[in-house]
Parts: sequence; C-alpha cells; structure tokens
Amino acid sequence: MAKLTVKDLDLKGKKVLMRVDFNVPIKDGVIGNDNRVVAALPTIKYVLQQGGKAILFSHLGRVKKAEDKPGLSLRPVAKHLSDLLGQDVIFPGVTEGKKLEDAVSALNEGQALMVENTRYEDVNDQGEYVKRESGNDPELGKYWASLGDDIFVNDAFGTAHRSHASNVGIASNVSRTAAGFLMEKEIKYLDVAVNDPKRPFVAVLGGAKVSDKIAVIKNLLGKADKVIVGGGMSYTFAAARGRKIGNSLFEEDRVDLAKEIIAQAGDKLVLPDDSLAAESFANDVPTKVFEKGIDDGWMGLDIGPKSIEKFKETLKGAKTVVWNGPMGVFEMSNFANGTLEIGKYIGSLTSQGATTIVGGGDSTAAVSQLGIADQFTHISTGGGASLEYLEGKTLPGIAAISDK
Repeated sequence: MAKLTVKDLDLKGKKVLMRVDFNVPIKDGVIGNDNRVVAALPTIKYVLQQGGKAILFSHLGRVKKAEDKPGLSLRPVAKHLSDLLGQDVIFPGVTEGKKLEDAVSALNEGQALMVENTRYEDVNDQGEYVKRESGNDPELGKYWASLGDDIFVNDAFGTAHRSHASNVGIASNVSRTAAGFLMEKEIKYLDVAVNDPKRPFVAVLGGAKVSDKIAVIKNLLGKADKVIVGGGMSYTFAAARGRKIGNSLFEEDRVDLAKEIIAQAGDKLVLPDDSLAAESFANDVPTKVFEKGIDDGWMGLDIGPKSIEKFKETLKGAKTVVWNGPMGVFEMSNFANGTLEIGKYIGSLTSQGATTIVGGGDSTAAVSQLGIADQFTHISTGGGASLEYLEGKTLPGIAAISDK
C-alpha cells in the first residue's frame, strides 16, 4: 500500500489522535452489535502497546437538535471498550474545553481516552444546528488536532467517504496521517478487487434501487468480466426488457437508463430469468415462481431457482468476487433463499482460492443473519464508503492519509 500505516510511526510517549468508527446500535444504554468496536481493537491495542496515548474520536448517530444528545452519548461504548481492553478508558464526556484538555494532559503511556460523540458539535449551546463536525468546520479540526502530538491515525473506513472535522479536518492540521490496520485492510482488498483483480472477476449487485447503484454498475461493467444483478433493482431491468413485472418494486424513471445499460453491456450483464413472488409484502402468504414475467397482482420478492443456478454457473471458477446487495427480501425467511444460496456459493469459492469481498450494509447484515459471515475473505465495515469506492470515487478520508 502506498499510504502511511500505523506501523510506520514512532508512537512511544506520543499523544496519538485516532478516528475510529463506533457508530453502533444502542438501545437503553445497551450496545446491540459491537462488531465495529471489535474491528478497531487491533489498532488501538497496537498504539497502547507501543507506549502511545490513544485519544479516540467517533460519531454516533445523527445529532440535529439538543434533545438528540443524551441518547447518543458514547459513554456506553467507552465502558464496553474498557471491558474489551481490560483497562479503564478515560471518558471526560465532552468534545472540547478545559475538562477534555486536562484529561488529555493527564494521560500516561499505554492509556486510552474517548472524546464524546463528535456530532455533538453539530448543535451549539443555543440548540442551533450548525454542523461544525459534519460540515468540517476548519477551527474545530484545528482544535482537535492541537490535542495530540502531530500524528493522526485514521481507522474509520465507514466514514472515509465523508469530509468531516474529525477525519479530514484533523488530518489537514497534522504533518502525518496514517491508516490503522482496519483501514489498511479495507483499502487493500477493495483497491485490488476494483483496480487489479485476479480474473475472472465477477461482481454481484443487489438491493432495492437502480438509482443507488447506477454508478457502481457502470464502473464495474468497465472492470469486471461479468456483472450479476438481482434484488429489487432487477425488476427495473425486467421492465426495460419488456417483461411484465406485476406489482414488483421498480423505478419507472430509470427504465430508459436500464435499457441503455443492457444495450452497452452485452453478455457482460447477467439478469434473473425467474422470480419467487407473493400477492402481498408478507412472509406467511402463498408464493409462486414466475418465469420470463410476473402476473398482475403479484410482486417479485426473491430470485427464483433457475436464476440461482444461472448465477452460480456465472460465478463458477471466479477468482475475484465483489458482492454488494441482497438478492431478495432476506429479512423474511421465505424470501431469503436466493441471498443464502448465492452467499454460500460465493463462500465456497473462497476455499478454492478466490478473493471474496462483501460490501454494503444490507449484504453485511444478510451474511451475519444467515450465519455465513466467516466464509468470505473480507467483509467491509463501511456501507456508503464501500459503495463509493466501487463507483470509482476518491474518498476524502483516504485521500487525507499521507503517502509513504
């Protein structure tokens, strides 16, 4: 990797500013899923073991008014991190001011401190929505940078597509910004997959809307050997092919675009041949498989058995697979089969030496829920960030990391 990593830094005795992604689900003070906290542990532990003093920054949820703040405090996360590290994580409970500065000054080597939710800065003391953090206020980035010893470690891939004060703002006020281990891993897998893949390279795209994935489809059609499209967005393509789609979800204003993509892509684009449909959006209703088109009054909620076999045949022998988006409404057990079968098949390619990458919130949730998460080479921690990476965009959080 041509970027500076945490291992390139001398950390002993240094106050090390670190951006992590602890945007986890919290209900009544209890963390619902701590995957993101666990994913950041290797970098945090490394900094502490090297004698660094870790000062952690993260956002949590969206803070748009003063009333949002109490329910979005990082206090429960700091407590949980203390348990995971086996040592107290200092939590002053503020984002700026003397209390924070004194706590930072008092840190010993090998100690960690967590700053309160960076998005608290989006609402001022008068309760106005001023977006200092999410609008990358230059003074805020400068202030946070002043808390450390001129080094910044960014390990938050999940926010790499956003230009915030706590990532780009801090980075522009220190002389060296390095990638943490998680960020390094994300860049490594996604970059190689998109820019230097082992072939055949197959992309599998799902999810509800074509509009969310147009740029990804177009970018990957130029790079992959095959692009498989399933999920809700496949019905917009079905409509573009002149097929009946019943009451299935589709975007009428994207049909012409889908026609263009079909014409340009030729046999690179692989679309479903059949659908598992129901008369209403519910799990416990009669289902029916339709081929070539769906009758009025029915809606497609998953790919059908022929499509599953067609997609597996397309994936056969692939050496690189990027999967973004489920094949159907996997949250309902009767319509999870397409996602599960394709997921298991992609997983089986891993054991045959393929690089298999899952990116995007829904597909990550799907592989976890279906119990197949351990079958892939890499599961991306950033939904929006991995999507923008697959679109070929430059992510500000990555661009701000110093080159070696």
